Amino acid sequence: MIPALATLLVFQLLGEVAVRLTGAPVPGPVVGLALLLLALLLRPSALEAIKPTTQGLLQHLSLLFVPAGVGVMQHLQRLGDEALALGVALVVSTLLGLLATAFTLLALMRWQARREGPRDGG
Repeated sequence: MIPALATLLVFQLLGEVAVRLTGAPVPGPVVGLALLLLALLLRPSALEAIKPTTQGLLQHLSLLFVPAGVGVMQHLQRLGDEALALGVALVVSTLLGLLATAFTLLALMRWQARREGPRDGG
């Protein structure tokens, strides 16, 4: 378990270092997760070493929302003051996400139809 946790933390650290060096507008842990994915694709046998630990973390994922909930409670006044801006941002980002998903689906369906070629209608 300790080596698997150390592996996860090393990849998070690598992501943080990469973001700081490049100035990329992406959170370090996200870059670290992408690096971990790349490492697992290159060496699938490493998955078995970290799988039990990651499954244990995922089983207790809800505990990771406790700090976020505490933060929300501490900033209720600010959230109330900026409710309109937050609401607009949520609605617009949701609509943009839905549109991006729809256009991606349409593009993939067209691409799949071109790959399969014309079908007989009989």
